[in-house]
Amino acid sequence: MVLSKTMSVDNDWSELPPELLDTIVNKLIDLRDYLHFRAVCPSWRSSTPATPKNLPCQLPWLMLPKNQSNRRGFFNFVDNKVHFLNLPEASNSRRRCGSSHGWLIIVDESPSIFVINPLTKVTFNLPPVSQFPNVVNFNFYSVGREFTLRSPHGEVYARNLKEMRDSFIRKAVISSSPSRDPNFITMVILNETGELAYCKNGEHSWKFINDARFYDEDVIYFEGLFYAVHKSGEIAVCDVSGDTPSVSFIETPKQNGGDMQYLVKTNDEFLLVTRFLELDIDAAYHQLDVVYKTVEFCVFRLVLERPRCEWEEINSLGETMLFLGENSSLALLASDFPGCEGNRIYFTDDYCEANYDGVDGNHDLGYYNLAGGSIEALSCCPRNSHSVLRWPPPIWFTPNPC
Repeated sequence: MVLSKTMSVDNDWSELPPELLDTIVNKLIDLRDYLHFRAVCPSWRSSTPATPKNLPCQLPWLMLPKNQSNRRGFFNFVDNKVHFLNLPEASNSRRRCGSSHGWLIIVDESPSIFVINPLTKVTFNLPPVSQFPNVVNFNFYSVGREFTLRSPHGEVYARNLKEMRDSFIRKAVISSSPSRDPNFITMVILNETGELAYCKNGEHSWKFINDARFYDEDVIYFEGLFYAVHKSGEIAVCDVSGDTPSVSFIETPKQNGGDMQYLVKTNDEFLLVTRFLELDIDAAYHQLDVVYKTVEFCVFRLVLERPRCEWEEINSLGETMLFLGENSSLALLASDFPGCEGNRIYFTDDYCEANYDGVDGNHDLGYYNLAGGSIEALSCCPRNSHSVLRWPPPIWFTPNPC
């Protein structure tokens, strides 16, 4: 083949027209591809914003427990690599109690609460632990009894800084990315009382949703509303957009069995995921520990077309992958992420009492194959050998640069 004299063998990619570059970058769906695109040359970098606005939800990374430095490891289970970020904000004196939209919700012993994007380091402060309605008093100098609380039955009792950091808040979720939506709302599940509490960005205290007490298995946000699920499978629909919260209910026949419930929203339906645990004996370092191990998951879809709403068990998720734990429960399509397989439930340990500071972790995490009912370990965390991972347990985190 003879090249035409008018055709240049050495194409200058930096001279591509802006409209073509826009077409290319708007088709990118992976954050890594976007970063590689901007690294090609100065003209490509200047033609695209440092913070992408069009990327869909990314495949979660597994945030690993802290080591001796301020660097935190994030495990990508597809390429089997650990990416490190400098994150002193997640120090040993702090615990993250949630992960939503690429942001971590962190509670400190101080007793502050804040949300942070690990990629950008942008931070938003939330009302501190001392500003919950059931906290009667906080005195930093009452060592070992810094917090005074009142139970729903009127009993007054004390808790120290570490107890409040580790066990007061069970899970926290945010409605949207704070960088994109300055009116984001944070919802938390309280561990001991089963209360739901929320605050809007900029407010100085937390409010209880009294009508939704004990809907404390899981909570998600979808199209302007929070959905909280009861142990029985019933859902409380919470609208907190006004000055006072309003609650309606999706009543279903009682679900029997299982140890934990998760609520997940896919593209077209709600799923209820029931997790089954059993006691196990962990022998390590010449000592015996009683731990919990996940043995099974069952998945149900919410059927709304019948005279009465009910949960219908399904045997396959198809191309869907679920990510469950302390993170906001998440559903993604495996076909959107090369190297992934559908019909799997990826889970982390958000149950075991050994999740507290100072306890070695043999954390209960991996993925469950819904087709055959098998549980497989992730390579970063062997399931049947004592792990060197320490507190806090791993959590799913969706990288989001905005």
